[in-house]
Amino acid sequence: MRMCVIFFLVILAAPLLVLVIIYNGHVSRRNAVEYAFSSIDVQLKKRWDLVPQLVETVKGYAKHEKETLERIVRARQLAKVAEHRMGERFMHESEISRDLPNLIGLAEQYPDLKADKQFLWLQRNLTEIESQISAARRAYNAAVNAYNDGIQMFPGSLVAGMFHFERKEYFDNDASERGVRNVQL
Repeated sequence: MRMCVIFFLVILAAPLLVLVIIYNGHVSRRNAVEYAFSSIDVQLKKRWDLVPQLVETVKGYAKHEKETLERIVRARQLAKVAEHRMGERFMHESEISRDLPNLIGLAEQYPDLKADKQFLWLQRNLTEIESQISAARRAYNAAVNAYNDGIQMFPGSLVAGMFHFERKEYFDNDASERGVRNVQL
């Protein structure tokens, strides 16, 4: 009789143990996604600090490029408002990432801008930060991939459904930048 009780307890405990292991795996992968995003966020904040200076520096040389400057500022403001809605935020940050090279590329059209020490310093720092954002984005997307795989594959999908683990958004290749501080045009 005692053996039957032990056998019965093992039969009950095994599924519970599997449930706990799968749940903890989901939590661990979700935390890895959040940690990876915080690494991107640090780099985005660094770039955010440089963009207003770049806009101000370029504004003096390229007055007819106001549209590009306004697009960057507008996308930054929208990204800031959408800070906790990742899909929307990533979209606006992609716009900034797409327009910043155009702004930096203006140096080819304006020799005085190309010689400006402040512009050269900003250009060098933005290039370095862009590289760091790219590396952080790859780590983030790898963490998202592992998390999404875990919650979509059986039996993890059953546990994910029970505890409301939801898919995470990828940070696409064009997305970067956190936005810029208030810039007056």
